[in-house]
Amino acid sequence: MCGRFNLIDSPEIHWLCETLGIRILSDQLSHDIAPGNKIAIVHVVEGERIVSVATWWLFLDQETLKPNYKYASFNSRSDKLFMKRSISYIPFRESRCIIPASAFVEGLGDKQTYHKVELEGSAIAFGGLCKENIDRETGEIVYSTSIITLPPLVPQWNDIHSKSMPLMLDFEDEALVEKWLDPEFKDIEEFEPLLEPKVQKPMIVTKIDKPSKWNPIEDSFMILN
Repeated sequence: MCGRFNLIDSPEIHWLCETLGIRILSDQLSHDIAPGNKIAIVHVVEGERIVSVATWWLFLDQETLKPNYKYASFNSRSDKLFMKRSISYIPFRESRCIIPASAFVEGLGDKQTYHKVELEGSAIAFGGLCKENIDRETGEIVYSTSIITLPPLVPQWNDIHSKSMPLMLDFEDEALVEKWLDPEFKDIEEFEPLLEPKVQKPMIVTKIDKPSKWNPIEDSFMILN
């Protein structure tokens, strides 16, 4: 994943909130979100499904609680989820989350070619990981998070981002959502099919000029399931 998405007020986001039983506040919305920014995450705390604010960078400097830029941890590769020394190993087993979004940007890697990706008629529920970090001065919990990424899935994706694509969960599957968000659910083998790249809902893809501007420069096309 190139590392940019947005979360805007829309009927699709309202539908996601109603389905998940959550509320996203207006100050958690943004037309352009980059790694290191504050974002909304859906997770379970003390048995309650809530929306918290987290830094979009899983590994924080424990002194400053700012992103540790020595490690690009705004994404967590799916193969690293099973490596015991990986930073994502424990969160995948204990603190999974959902990151709501409206659309995201993928870059080809040439610093020229960028595309906006949306799901047709639907919001996006990224499969994510989160960590609790403690502010040593205040004792406050500061959350950090990352988006799980998968290998590229279809030939069309090679012209969008040849290395990876984000994990997108079916938020209408209540049984899946319950297990994904449940910190006590340890049978992670059940999630392995989710890590096989596939198109679950039709994607609308639009070439844009710059990732921070989101301006379309070509007609959209579809990637179908």
